[in-house]
Amino acid sequence: MGNYKENSLSLVGAISMGTNVMIGAGIFALLGQVAELSGEYFPIAFIVGGIISGFSAYSYNKMSNAYPSAGGIAMYLEKAYGKGLVTAFAALLMTFSMIINESLVARTFGSYTLQLFDAPKDSYLIPVLGVGLLILAFVINIAGNKVIGKSSLAMAILKTGGLLIFAGGAIYASGFVVSDLVPSGDTGGERGVMEYLGALALSILAYKGFTTITNSGGEIVKPHKNVSRTIIISLLICGLTYLLVSWGVISNLNIPEIIEAKDYSLAEASRPLFGQFGLWFTVAIAIIATISGVIASVFAVSRMTAMLTDMKLIPHSHFGMKGSIQKHMLVYIIVIAIVLTIFFDLSRIASLGAIYYLVMDIIIHWGVLTKMRKDIEAKAGIVISAIILDVVVLGSFVYIKIERDPTLIWIAFGSMLLIFLGEKWFLNRKPPEKGAVD
Repeated sequence: MGNYKENSLSLVGAISMGTNVMIGAGIFALLGQVAELSGEYFPIAFIVGGIISGFSAYSYNKMSNAYPSAGGIAMYLEKAYGKGLVTAFAALLMTFSMIINESLVARTFGSYTLQLFDAPKDSYLIPVLGVGLLILAFVINIAGNKVIGKSSLAMAILKTGGLLIFAGGAIYASGFVVSDLVPSGDTGGERGVMEYLGALALSILAYKGFTTITNSGGEIVKPHKNVSRTIIISLLICGLTYLLVSWGVISNLNIPEIIEAKDYSLAEASRPLFGQFGLWFTVAIAIIATISGVIASVFAVSRMTAMLTDMKLIPHSHFGMKGSIQKHMLVYIIVIAIVLTIFFDLSRIASLGAIYYLVMDIIIHWGVLTKMRKDIEAKAGIVISAIILDVVVLGSFVYIKIERDPTLIWIAFGSMLLIFLGEKWFLNRKPPEKGAVD
């Protein structure tokens, strides 16, 4: 594609982009929600989620080494399933999960920013601030890769360093109590195995940013080596950061307090530790993290949707707009994210994104196992393990949500059915291409 610039993203810039998406969504938006399901075991839930994501990353690493592409997952799906319904459906699930992630982070930005003011936690200003962030991300993405690369690197350093300072101070203030990470006795209360497994769905969502790296594979320097390196390094950085921050929070807040402030739990943990200055510091980190997370995510998903358009797998209309398809996609992405930010709360946004992502991930692994394994020299045992882990976690999460929020399940599976049928209708309107698989 002429709009993509080869070698425009360095290894460091790509790592910054990947960690920006993961840390922005993960530790700020999801920590309290993971704690709500897993109780005092939520630091462990983040680590186990990282391990499961590592199994998933194996398939992406193998595919990215064989087929580095600016289209990333869209191209991988095409290699496995052809230019047909399965490819279009799974790619759109990934696309919408990324857009959902942007609205999740946007609302998190609003929730943390309001901690600086005397505003109720359900204030209308939360979606207003979120919408403002999405518009800012749009403007920055219009500016191009160089601006994104420079801002990503600076923000990654600031927020990761800030989070480590927060975690170090919190752990030090609590006396380095390692037992906080591994509670003894019955701390789960009414929680059962399904709740713990369900929590993993949200913790996995905290790591899904590694997939955005594959969407920019054609733009990373030496992609055959550096895409997989970027994924591995980003996962390790985020896993360590999540562990330390979770340790700091659990050492200074009990689970009811974390759940009560689940949309801004890090800010709440900073109050008793560092006073007003600590609150300002933590909110500043959250603002940096969420801004950079949205910018990086919008960057990646716009490339993926442009690729799907070029592959003629999704419809496209200019609506009178000038410029490239990528710029048009930026407009569509931001509009959808704004709608979600206004009408959905953090919990439902996160849950919807987790379901979409896990379904797409299973489709990816199945394609690798049944159609690409020999071509990319993937080990069947690892791929099968990734599928089993995804199915168990997704099933547990859906079971929990059926009990607690059945409306969400109707929305999730109803919308997936609409996407599937809509794609089938669109593809049936044009002559099938050679190699398409339905």
